[in-house]
Amino acid sequence: MPTKKNKKQEHTPLPGRPGVLYVIATPIGNLEDITLRAVRILGEVDVIAAEDTRHTRKLLAHLGISTPLVSYFKDKEQARSEKIIRMLLTGRQVGLVSDAGTPGISDPGAILVKAALEAGIRVIPIPGPSALTAALCVAGFPDTSFVFLGFLPSRATARRLLLNSLRQEERDLVFYESPRRLAASLAQCLEILGDRQVFWARELTKLHEELRTAQLTELAAEVAGREIKGESVLIVKGAAPVAPPPATDLTAALRWHHEQDYTLKEAVQRVSRDLGLPRSQVYQEALAIWNNR
Repeated sequence: MPTKKNKKQEHTPLPGRPGVLYVIATPIGNLEDITLRAVRILGEVDVIAAEDTRHTRKLLAHLGISTPLVSYFKDKEQARSEKIIRMLLTGRQVGLVSDAGTPGISDPGAILVKAALEAGIRVIPIPGPSALTAALCVAGFPDTSFVFLGFLPSRATARRLLLNSLRQEERDLVFYESPRRLAASLAQCLEILGDRQVFWARELTKLHEELRTAQLTELAAEVAGREIKGESVLIVKGAAPVAPPPATDLTAALRWHHEQDYTLKEAVQRVSRDLGLPRSQVYQEALAIWNNR
């Protein structure tokens, strides 16, 4: 449990000084997942900025907390941030919550945190539930590095561009998806990335939680014929590393990267590094190869 000294550092306002912004993680499904510290801070702050006040009011009622709420939703994030910053500058203590999980992680919050830091306001994280870490810890994928994409773009064209840029990415790809876009996103992942292993987590920590590992072909076919409820976290295995042929020859090295669908910029960076050559020299040679597609 926090000591009295810790409690004073976290919450007791100093005369003439701005308040503190607490970024508070809340349950992603199971209400028992909230931390003792989060419960205490939610009860101590002067006001709670909530993504959806109706949703947060239910959580507070469950916890027996009556702290006043102000709305802080994505479409009005900039304007609401200015209002909350004014509160903080008068010395009021503010807790920031999203509907589920950690604010600012694919949820509103980043704009307010940035504004608070720029205004010299102290920002304190109150860590806790996160769909990202919950999925990663039970996926059973041994790689410790990954690329987190948040929610994939809603438009198919933008989604295609993003996935094409990640075809050669060797780290695992982690992203969130809504139930209505899940089938389309999986189909595009299969088309662009190829058939890879994927971990699917749906309705994390909730009554109908579903966790499974499959190939993209299998999962895409299954989801296409199902009515999906609840948001998903997907972890798609990264591209298998392809070792370039041993080459001390600049042209051969560039041609190999061109055949592997690297962009000109990526190829120049890698070949320049690997062969110890000036980028300007590598770029001129690469330009000729890429222009002769």
